[in-house]
Amino acid sequence: MEGDGIQATSGSLNDSQHDPGKMFIGGLSWQTSPDSLRDYFSKFGEIRECMVMRDPTTKRSRGFGFVTFTDAASVDKVLAQQHHELDSKTIDPKVAFPRRAQPKVRINWSLTPLKENDYVSCHRLT
Repeated sequence: MEGDGIQATSGSLNDSQHDPGKMFIGGLSWQTSPDSLRDYFSKFGEIRECMVMRDPTTKRSRGFGFVTFTDAASVDKVLAQQHHELDSKTIDPKVAFPRRAQPKVRINWSLTPLKENDYVSCHRLT
């Protein structure tokens, strides 16, 4: 896309690496903490990392998290159990797969000629 001011770059290798010990945990209660998540899943194996995802603005739980075991065999133990309940809610653990790397697009506006309909009209309200 030479000359049009748009550059695409691929994501880093770390974006697409798969950790076989990592699980996505859906259906979490709003009250579930990283400690209670760790306590529940520690019976399946040693945990390297445990997190509950939170809204950056409100800091409220988004209802899902991740658990990473040191040994991938622990994931099989979790999946072998049919029912998982934490904080009075049925939770849904799944193997975590990385999102597909999306190309990062950067626009260099100085190289992109503007057309008449690219401009936005601003009016002062009185």
